[in-house]
This record gives sequence, structure tokens and C-alpha cells, in this order.
Amino acid sequence: MIQLIFGEKGSGKTKKILEIANQAAEQAKGSVVFIDEDERYMFDLNLSVRFINATEYALSGPKMFYGFLCGIAASDHDLECIVIDSFMHLIHHDLESLKKMFDCMEEFSNAHGIKLVISLSCAPEQLPDFLKAYIA
Repeated sequence: MIQLIFGEKGSGKTKKILEIANQAAEQAKGSVVFIDEDERYMFDLNLSVRFINATEYALSGPKMFYGFLCGIAASDHDLECIVIDSFMHLIHHDLESLKKMFDCMEEFSNAHGIKLVISLSCAPEQLPDFLKAYIA
């Protein structure tokens, strides 16, 4: 399952996904991972949430990011939820070009029972049709 939290800059997306990650950690029997582009929100998370600063891994593009997600899942068989903040800053691609990546992430999520929560900075009129199914 993919849950998309979107809105323009300053609309409260990060606050919402921090709440989602913390709630998931309280309810999860397994692991919760929070991925961001820097460490500024690391201390806002429940101590049981694994925080990853993705910029430390020099990710470049959708295929590499997808492989990164798969690697996280492969190393943690109890993984229940991955929360991703600043998605577009991590991907470095045009939103319109990411349909195939979202198809792969949905297949990955369903196959492994891992919920993906993604924060996306985007005005409502810029949101591609293929992403509308993921809006929370």
C-alpha cells in the first residue's frame, strides 16, 4: 500500500508524516523506517523508528532509489512501514516520469506487506493522474 501526502511547501506535510511514523511505531509489531534528505527531524521521531539520511548514500534517480528501498527491506524481515519525506529532493526526476517507479513500488509494497508513506511537494493541479489513487 502506498499513501501519498502531498501539498505545496509549508502545508504541513512533514508534520503529518512524522505523526504517521510515530503512530506506526506505537502500533507496529515490526520495524518502521523514516527516510529524509537531512537529519533535522531525527529527534522528532519515536526512538524505535529507524532514521535514514538518504543523502549519505548518494542516490541518483528512481532506479537507484527503488534499489535502496529493496535493500532496506531485504535487511529487515520485520519491516512494516517506510516513511519517505522530501521525495522529490531524493529522486531528482520530473514527477510525470515516475509512473513506472510508482508501479514498481506498489508491487514491492504489496509483495512484502510494507506500507509506503510518501511526502510529495506538489500543487494539486500539478499532480499526475497516476498518483491520485495514492492520496490519503
